[in-house]
Amino acid sequence: MALLVPVGCTSLTVPLKAHVSLSRRRLAISATLSSGPKAMDWVEETSSFFENDSRPIMLFDGVCNLCNGGVRFVRANDRQRKIRFEALQSESGRKLLRRSGRAPDDISSVVLVEKHRSYIKSEAVLKIMEYINLPFPLLAFFLQFIPLFVRDFVYENIADNRYNFFGRSDSCEI
Repeated sequence: MALLVPVGCTSLTVPLKAHVSLSRRRLAISATLSSGPKAMDWVEETSSFFENDSRPIMLFDGVCNLCNGGVRFVRANDRQRKIRFEALQSESGRKLLRRSGRAPDDISSVVLVEKHRSYIKSEAVLKIMEYINLPFPLLAFFLQFIPLFVRDFVYENIADNRYNFFGRSDSCEI
């Protein structure tokens, strides 16, 4: 038996173990999901990153000159050291990407990983701005009123051309 679950324009088939029992007056059907190969729980796998230090982690492309400049900018304006940094290409960065629901080799976006939530693209940028010193939290407040699809459109166009405009480094500066 299989359970057919609609997902957007496609459907997902989930294998079920079913048990049918008949009693005098009613028909009872119970089903449980059969467990396939155990999936890795990336939140649990990366929980150690937040055990002793609850500050969020900014994931960035370590060989991108624009991204490295962004990290330098955030460091200079984060006087209270509220944000930690990790390159997307590092082992820790790959694990945190998976925790955020992204492919481990996806270096297309800055990601801000908090203990219970992750942000990508323009949402990550605005959230980072909230953590650093004035006037940036105020600027982030006003920028949030620009629709997400517009903010992400601008973000994606810059991100897609970042190597052409700003170049790349041979290695991560941090």
